[in-house]
Amino acid sequence: MPRIVSLLPAATEMICGIGLREQLVGVSHECNYPHGLEGLPRLTRSRIDSSADSAAIDAQVKALAATGESFYEVDADRLAALRPDLIVTQGECCDVCAVSLSSVERIVAERKELRETQVVALNPESLDEVLADIERIGAAAGATVVAEQYVLSLRERIADVRAAVEASTVPSARRPRVAVIEWIEPLMTAGNWTPELVELAGGNYGLAEAGRHSPYVEWRQIVEFAPEVLVIAPCGFDLERSRQEAACLEQLPGWAEVPAVAQGRATVIDGDAYLNRPGPRLIESLELLRRLIAAAD
Repeated sequence: MPRIVSLLPAATEMICGIGLREQLVGVSHECNYPHGLEGLPRLTRSRIDSSADSAAIDAQVKALAATGESFYEVDADRLAALRPDLIVTQGECCDVCAVSLSSVERIVAERKELRETQVVALNPESLDEVLADIERIGAAAGATVVAEQYVLSLRERIADVRAAVEASTVPSARRPRVAVIEWIEPLMTAGNWTPELVELAGGNYGLAEAGRHSPYVEWRQIVEFAPEVLVIAPCGFDLERSRQEAACLEQLPGWAEVPAVAQGRATVIDGDAYLNRPGPRLIESLELLRRLIAAAD
């Protein structure tokens, strides 16, 4: 079986999901799920101080972007010493989220130890593309059949959610309005796969487009949209950090009048575990969204 390095948390979850945990020889500094990865070499580090608040992190990102410098560093020596047969990393889509593909490809090209190493880059923008990436990893790692079976089990769970929505007595035109906040300061609503998940879960999502990057929004746009379900899931933050960051939203004008707030349907979740990662736990995210939306039907 191949020796595998994952430089992307979502990919690590995919690899473990198809039963290849024992083939992992190195991961990124952000790979924290599933449990049992603690002893693996960490091959990346961030140049952004993630302990800062939302506004300060945003400022760091913009400052680094202005200089053209990378947000992440790869330990090239350690990576080469591991001699992986397969590296799974992120495609050229969001350098803020993970190490850039170009930096990985440069290391592979320069190191003779990595001359035979295959690089698989993931860049999903929809739920189907996430599932297709699981199968791509399976094929690259020689576990095609297991990966296909795993994807089938995930599709069955998606079908269960779809059936629950279809069984609902709520007409499509009256589906609850849902807003998902992906960043606090400046405010961003979740794009990419999140609009699709909300629609699949029986909600009406109107503040971002499926398959497009998460947009900046003004607070007044959220107030005017009047969401009946509000999910706060800051990218990269665990539940405790998310709750801390979300507290400032309560000071914004009109907060208490937002229908989701007034009706007790504003929820803070662990975005790092769920909606932010385009991996298998998007299915759990879908199931969670269905429960939240069903309560507002």
